[in-house]
Amino acid sequence: MNWQTITFDWNQARAFLVTAEEGSLSAAARALNLTQPTLSRQVAALEETLGVTLFERVAKSLILTDAGLELVEHVRAMGEAASRVSLAASGKAQQVEGLVTVSTTDLTAAHILPDILRDLRDLAPRIEVKLLCTNSLSDLRRREADIAIRHVSPDHPDLYARKLRDAPARIYGARSYVEQFGRPLALDDTKSLDFVGYDNNEELVGYLRAFGLDVSEGNIRLGSPNGVVAWELVRQGFGLSIMADEIAERFPEIVPAFAGVKPVTFPIWLVTHRELHTSRRIRVVFDHLAEGLLRLRPRRTYD
Repeated sequence: MNWQTITFDWNQARAFLVTAEEGSLSAAARALNLTQPTLSRQVAALEETLGVTLFERVAKSLILTDAGLELVEHVRAMGEAASRVSLAASGKAQQVEGLVTVSTTDLTAAHILPDILRDLRDLAPRIEVKLLCTNSLSDLRRREADIAIRHVSPDHPDLYARKLRDAPARIYGARSYVEQFGRPLALDDTKSLDFVGYDNNEELVGYLRAFGLDVSEGNIRLGSPNGVVAWELVRQGFGLSIMADEIAERFPEIVPAFAGVKPVTFPIWLVTHRELHTSRRIRVVFDHLAEGLLRLRPRRTYD
């Protein structure tokens, strides 16, 4: 079929594209902030306009038909073009007001950013900041966020990135947990210690072994993909875990678990889209975050 001979509503096309990418109407409705019946009507209206069936229902999932597979590539190209137009328009906006979405981890959002954002409110009171708390990488090119605080270097030329610094991290635990052993913990104690996991236990074991700890996933008996919840479990004495010094020092009941074990470091990157970096409001937030994160340093001293 020659799709270019048919014109259709972009909202219907977008509903189709997101449904194809998410794999179900319910997930697509959440992604687009629509009700499921509204989304379903938009997809059905597109099918009626084109005179084809775009999806087949298999169990609880939607599978693209051959016609749907052909169309989705055209609509995806339209979506990427629309994103480029939006990026260009946002980049030319010079008002220091409006919404800026910042993607970061839940722990950074809860314990690091409030002090920085309090100053930003005084500097630019008409800017609205939305924090997207996620431990996965947001796609800045598709406008999932305007700015991202990351711990890995971006790998796309469309992104503008600034490495701010390397931050130290150690293995910490609640004082009540560490002191129950009646002596300083040693590296050869680790097989009998409990650790609290965050998301990927296999990855956490790799990080712990970088400290010289002989641990396995069997040591991780409790955890949560929500970093704030996992850290609260550490604080309440369920086990040890890795934490950035600048967060751990905010909790007087938390102490380094092992004396004489050197910290590891992880990079802090601030990233935005190259075109968005020309937007005044996004530049103001980007520069303010950079200044605040650069200024932040652990205050507690260690042996």
